[in-house]
Amino acid sequence: MTKKILIVEDEWPLLKVLTDEFERESFSVLQAHDGIEGLDSALNNSPDLILLDIIMPKMDGIMMLKKLREDARGKDVPVIILTNLNDSETAGEALKNRAYDYLVKADWRIEDVIKKVKERLGMSV
Repeated sequence: MTKKILIVEDEWPLLKVLTDEFERESFSVLQAHDGIEGLDSALNNSPDLILLDIIMPKMDGIMMLKKLREDARGKDVPVIILTNLNDSETAGEALKNRAYDYLVKADWRIEDVIKKVKERLGMSV
């Protein structure tokens, strides 16, 4: 069965690369460009996993994560934070709201992100 992931990312080039790579790995990919769009998509499309940026327009990733966890449809969806923000306070806030992992973009290659997603979803890597 095809796994569905939601990528919430406001940087278009990164969103395109992530989408292309996950589709090449046979994922069904949903896209959102800010936290409001991401929350709406997450609650209405039941993704298997969410890749979530922190710094975005309209609603940041931490606020989206908090609102997601307040809704029965989103309280258990695995979320991996993928951000340029490398500070322990924000990471702590994300993990407190049950983010599965917190990845700093500069430290990870796309292949690593795909592997982490597959591990979380119990897929063979």
